[in-house]
Amino acid sequence: MNKRTFLKSSILAGAGLPFHLRALAGWIGRFDRVPAGRLAADEVFWAGVRAGYRLNPDFINFENGYYCIQPSEVLEAFVRHVREVNLEGAHYMRTVQFDNKKAVAARLAVLAGCSSDELVITRNTTESLDLIIGGYPWAAGDEAIMALQDYGAMLKMFRQVEKRHGVKCVVVSVPNHPASDEEVVDVYARAITPRTRLLMVSHMVNITGQILPVRKICDMAHARGVEVMVDGAHTFAQVRHSVPELGCDYYGASLHKWLSAPLGAGVLYVAGHVRTPIWPLLAEPDDGAVGIARLNHTGTAPVHTDLAIGDALDYYASLGADRKESRLGYLRQYWTSKVREMPHVVVNTPVEASRTCAIANVGIKGMKAGEMADRLMKEHKIYTVAIDAPEAGVVGCRVTPNVYTSLEELDKLVEAVRGMG
Repeated sequence: MNKRTFLKSSILAGAGLPFHLRALAGWIGRFDRVPAGRLAADEVFWAGVRAGYRLNPDFINFENGYYCIQPSEVLEAFVRHVREVNLEGAHYMRTVQFDNKKAVAARLAVLAGCSSDELVITRNTTESLDLIIGGYPWAAGDEAIMALQDYGAMLKMFRQVEKRHGVKCVVVSVPNHPASDEEVVDVYARAITPRTRLLMVSHMVNITGQILPVRKICDMAHARGVEVMVDGAHTFAQVRHSVPELGCDYYGASLHKWLSAPLGAGVLYVAGHVRTPIWPLLAEPDDGAVGIARLNHTGTAPVHTDLAIGDALDYYASLGADRKESRLGYLRQYWTSKVREMPHVVVNTPVEASRTCAIANVGIKGMKAGEMADRLMKEHKIYTVAIDAPEAGVVGCRVTPNVYTSLEELDKLVEAVRGMG
């Protein structure tokens, strides 16, 4: 198989649907004229989507925030790519792996709304953002701003540069139920000093599902000479947005979450206007590498995963970004509206639809998060994740449905929570 043939046979160009997606496209075509907002509540349509997933019958999975399992179409394509690369062996690795990776990255850049020279494929959000934190040209006395509600891996990386370079970590706390965008922006604004170099903000807070006003935060920070790094792990392919329109300088996301790509896939975006000389984690073997490509060398990687990202993009496009976002928002509103008025329940997620989408966090007054998660699993076969972060104002279980989730499953969650009173 020569280079031209392999490139053509790989699912990279996005021209026409491969065979394994035609059944899905045919099903969606029956509902093509139904507006996404109305289709969000059409259980017949979503039952058809659910049929395309192989689900574990032993429990109800409400922990898609960690890893959104692949639909069968994407999973089978991934296995096929493993076989293809294994057949080609070193011939594939020495001829077309980099061309194919660039082609997939270019498609991801289209989804992100950015230039292809501003985005590279990584292994996950942690790698993407830690590349920036660890490679930033810090000097002793510099300051960095982050929130208690940010993801732990990045907070630990900031602590490492604090010890290594004498950087001061300024940690703020974001309100779970802000009265306005300005209240959130002001939290970050008050923390900025003349020594602040970098501000990290979560597009969607991973423990509560709250969407933060990133553009307003970026505009405020830039007006004061501060660069902004955005954790987009839970918004990429969940909430429609253009990364450049966020106004940030750096952005990282995981593709094994809401794009439902295989494990070990992420993206890093560095805006074209950025001139800060970030040090790569591993030295680039090509001394002529420039721009974001300098940060993308990690040695030999599972390249079949890169190919399967193309299949995940095909699936996402077939399902439709507007349909997916509308359905996820509908599911979150469906169950949270039923538990918010229960006197023994605390919902740690804003009620406004504009401030959240799929993810929400629910707690039981006087009950530890771990106990709640254990009871949900042992007594009701409902799998969630316990979030025990009282310092961040969050004690409860994160509940993350996906497009295959049924209302019947959510009803079981509501009744389980009701019974914990």
